Amino acid sequence: MYLCIMNNSKNKGINSVVGMIGGGQLGRMFIQEAIDLDVEVHVLDPDALAPCHRIAHTFTQGSLNDFDAVLNFGSDKDVLTVEIENINIDALEELEKRGKSVFPQPFALRTIKDKGIQKQFYKEHQIPTSSFRLIDSKADLNSESLPCVQKLRTGGYDGKGVQVLRTEEDFSKAFDAPSVLEELIDFEKELSVIVARNASGQIVSYPAVECEFNPEANLVELLFAPAEIPEDLEVKAQQLAVSVIEKLEMVGILAVEMFLTKDGQLLVNEIAPRPHNSGHHTIECNVTSQFAQHLRAILNLPLGSTQMISPGAMINLLGEKGFEGDAFYEGLDTFLDIKGIHPHLYGKRSTKPFRKMGHVTIAGDSIKEVKSIAHQALKGIRVISK
Repeated sequence: MYLCIMNNSKNKGINSVVGMIGGGQLGRMFIQEAIDLDVEVHVLDPDALAPCHRIAHTFTQGSLNDFDAVLNFGSDKDVLTVEIENINIDALEELEKRGKSVFPQPFALRTIKDKGIQKQFYKEHQIPTSSFRLIDSKADLNSESLPCVQKLRTGGYDGKGVQVLRTEEDFSKAFDAPSVLEELIDFEKELSVIVARNASGQIVSYPAVECEFNPEANLVELLFAPAEIPEDLEVKAQQLAVSVIEKLEMVGILAVEMFLTKDGQLLVNEIAPRPHNSGHHTIECNVTSQFAQHLRAILNLPLGSTQMISPGAMINLLGEKGFEGDAFYEGLDTFLDIKGIHPHLYGKRSTKPFRKMGHVTIAGDSIKEVKSIAHQALKGIRVISK
């Protein structure tokens, strides 16, 4: 099941030169889909060996936070998009003024980039979320806020910049920077819905998925699709995701992460204005992948079907603790003869603890089947150094 809302505005066609700000694994998988439509994707990234560097149409090394680097990179592109939020938005706004199409739009990126502004957006638009307050430094902490989740307002990424404070003793490890203090939710499940919108107003949403996080790294470790929730909650989750992208007026793809509380409520936790970990399974398990969908959205093409082809699971391949250096995927070969296994290695030469090195999707006939294989693979595959 999926939601679809559209109007009849004319699309711009496919003949576009796309500039991608950020050259990590999300950009790499985006380019792999763009190749099928013969769309040129040019990439800007500070790392000369970023995952995109070998497959981008052109690759430019430069800082994502430098105004001139972003402005110069985007000056000859038709459409600009991003694979990370921590970038120079002022430069994107200037490019937009000069007539470039920038999706997601800079105003949406500003709202999402700062978690404080993001939470205030939910409050102002009656989007259900956990209670919160904003602080400037750890000096503003007090026992009345406990227990809570502290999140840096800006700069946090891939599990960094988030920590749980349960007692006053935890204040010693608190971030001493502008932060959001969120109520610690006793949730039943963590869900995510990927939703996409093009400039014509067409919106599609994917079936909700269930995520399990690595407690130490605060990263998604396992994903199961579809989520095992009642049909009425499935409908509500997709409707909630649609309402978020509509109120944000964003063009592109949006991941809407949610808590399902013990009493059956859905609360928006965070949103990401780009392809997301919680949508990687769509490459094998849905008619249209999240990467192909993002490309369609930013080029204002008709959005694709989000129907599931099969149940799926995904495991993140994270760098093993205690290993740093040239990457070696121990045990991966032993799983390659299992029906439905699809590895995706990101082309990162070196590993370090908890670095995202790749993922493995398992497509199968039932959630029970893919869950069993996923748990085996999680234990059996390790990313270590040679």
